[in-house]
Amino acid sequence: MIRKLLAIFLIFNMTSCAELQQVVNQLPQGGVLGNAEIASGLRQALDFGIDKQVTKLTEEDGFFKNELVKILLPEELRKVDKALRDIGLNKLADEGLKVLNRAAEDAVKEATPIFIEAVKGITFDDAKNILLGNNDAATQYLTSKTQEALYAKFNPVIKNSFSKVGADEIWNNVINKYNSIPFTNNVNPDLTDYVTGEALKGVYTMIAVEEKEIRTKISSRSTDLLRKVFALQD
Repeated sequence: MIRKLLAIFLIFNMTSCAELQQVVNQLPQGGVLGNAEIASGLRQALDFGIDKQVTKLTEEDGFFKNELVKILLPEELRKVDKALRDIGLNKLADEGLKVLNRAAEDAVKEATPIFIEAVKGITFDDAKNILLGNNDAATQYLTSKTQEALYAKFNPVIKNSFSKVGADEIWNNVINKYNSIPFTNNVNPDLTDYVTGEALKGVYTMIAVEEKEIRTKISSRSTDLLRKVFALQD
């Protein structure tokens, strides 16, 4: 999707009308595309790419049942998980893992406006470098432009989500149960910071998946407009 988006920007940001017309004249069958259609293609690319993947992550089990982005326990808590399961507390261990993912699903709802602003700021040079870059070049660009802002948005939402979905209570119970097991060292990790970081990784992972799809599969261009516009990059 990102490559779709960047190809549109590459066309749209050319300053010379003559240059624009020259590019447009190269489009395969179906006639000349005007500025309005190119802008429409931009909106479609956003709808079918960033919004599509971000929306998936905001749904229930968007993280928890997606093996690419599922949030596992931090290293220091994996021994907690094992110890609880060893003494028959599987259900408690499962619930502790699930609420971490629920908080991430809640937080990702904050991502779309930040991505849209980042996309609007793409320059001609940015587009050229990304189009000539690796399969995840656009994802890396978005990471550099949005990571700080997304962390600032995600962190308080995750903190609030822990209270909303009962994660605070569940993890207090989990950690207290573990800390009460004889001969174990007490733990008290910063789960808010950890889940924030993992949620960010998940968002960028899914955008990278979509970017690779559109770079490598023509079948991913699901409308006539997108097929016409992005035929140029082939």
